[in-house]
Amino acid sequence: MIATICRKAHFNAAHRLHNPNWSDQKNVEVFGKCNSPHYHGHNFDLEVRIRGEVDPNTGFVMDLAFLGQLIKEEIEERFDHKNLNEDCPEFKDIFPSTEYFVKIIYDILKPKLKEGQLLHITLHETQKNSAEYGDW
Repeated sequence: MIATICRKAHFNAAHRLHNPNWSDQKNVEVFGKCNSPHYHGHNFDLEVRIRGEVDPNTGFVMDLAFLGQLIKEEIEERFDHKNLNEDCPEFKDIFPSTEYFVKIIYDILKPKLKEGQLLHITLHETQKNSAEYGDW
């Protein structure tokens, strides 16, 4: 039997969207408030979905407590209350957009899964804006 589980998490982080190859005017035109030199923050809501075979001995795709601990250690502790531009080497050479951020989270978590398990990440930047990335 194949099933999908979901674990949610919440963390806060700041960032600035700025292309150093552009003029200040073009950065403001493209990124608006997100280009503030003083950065701005988001209350990120994360959804981690794992699809895979249900273990007949446990009834689990994965123990949700284990998944919660994995998210806490690998994602929340790494990014919560951080300036993505300044504090996180993952964004050294890329924009800290939600689109890239969701892929970074995927890349961190995917190697921690069992072979054959599929991963899908949804990252909500605001109640209205989110990005998704994953195996399906």
